[in-house]
Amino acid sequence: MTDDAAGERLRRWRLVLGGDTADGTGHALSGQDAAIDDALTALYGKDDTPTTGRERAGGLGASAPSVARWLGDIRTYFPTSVVQVMQRDAIDRLGLGTLLLEPEMLEAVEADVHLVGTLLSLTKAMPETTRETARQVVRKVVEDLERRLATRTRATLTGALDRSARVRRPRHHDIDWNRTVAANLRHYLPEHGTVVPERLVGHGRASRSVKKEVVLCVDQSGSMASSVVYASVFGAVLASMRAVATRLVVFDTEVVDLTERLDDPVDVLFATRLGGGTDINRALAYCQSRVTRPADTVVVLISDLYEGGIRDEMLKRVAAIKASGAQFVSLLALSDEGAPAYDREHAAALAALGAPAFACTPDLFPEVMAAAIEKRPLPTPDAGAAGPDSPR
Repeated sequence: MTDDAAGERLRRWRLVLGGDTADGTGHALSGQDAAIDDALTALYGKDDTPTTGRERAGGLGASAPSVARWLGDIRTYFPTSVVQVMQRDAIDRLGLGTLLLEPEMLEAVEADVHLVGTLLSLTKAMPETTRETARQVVRKVVEDLERRLATRTRATLTGALDRSARVRRPRHHDIDWNRTVAANLRHYLPEHGTVVPERLVGHGRASRSVKKEVVLCVDQSGSMASSVVYASVFGAVLASMRAVATRLVVFDTEVVDLTERLDDPVDVLFATRLGGGTDINRALAYCQSRVTRPADTVVVLISDLYEGGIRDEMLKRVAAIKASGAQFVSLLALSDEGAPAYDREHAAALAALGAPAFACTPDLFPEVMAAAIEKRPLPTPDAGAAGPDSPR
């Protein structure tokens, strides 16, 4: 190994290990490396005791200016994805959440879904001077999500709605040729090299009437913050589709219908109340009472299934919704945070009812909804299905 390569290796190990006496590198940092080390030390240092030189000592101090400077430093030295992780760690390790009540702090942070969840949990304590800044931060994240998710969601669900409205005698322009050929393969005439289409399969013509009803029933307990954000965005996207009647219901131990706010997902988010208990049975009872066309309805429960209400009644409610002809989808989370914590016993009980519960990423959600609309098997991720033998 050359001297340059060896030096680079020591430099990297020094940044990782933090310069404590036990790190064994003996490598000194200078310039930008020293500044990066300071930023890491402030967050991941082992204690809050200031030390001399470049030895690692944790803490950002209690003042907003020092935290604002630190936020600016990490945005200078690290990519956005890393900055967002460090901000989340700062909220957990250093109490950064309380400082987010100050407008200048909100202007310094890198906005993402996790930050929105933190802000929503602080809304009760948020002074009026901060609230408008917080709304601007939340709106920026929501608009970014809408740009990323809306087009694909509308395209996927429009196709599913058209396919779910097939007619037996389609007009020429409405014929689904792939399905028509597949349905008539037994009528293939080898001598003519063609298929005789005795039965035509087609799509119904686009209609302005409501074809499907979707009920999003969202757990707003503290652990579901990211799911609440994504559900609000998807709810607004679905509500913008003429052929889908969308209802958004959030719950803890109380049930709140936010359907009238769906034209602005930011209003939806600020109307939620993250934290508190959970009464899934009560929420499902409300949703069930609002279903008027069961055969054309999809009920989506988004919850980690930690039920504080009556468990047996909750399961009976799910069974009744399915028996009515409605499609029932149970999502343990709607986020990109990986495997969530959830109540395994309740998940297994839902699976036994034919409603497997699984975690769903925002990118997968349109496909899940399309499958539910068409009444075909849901595209559950291999590692996400939650049943009695689930490894998660």
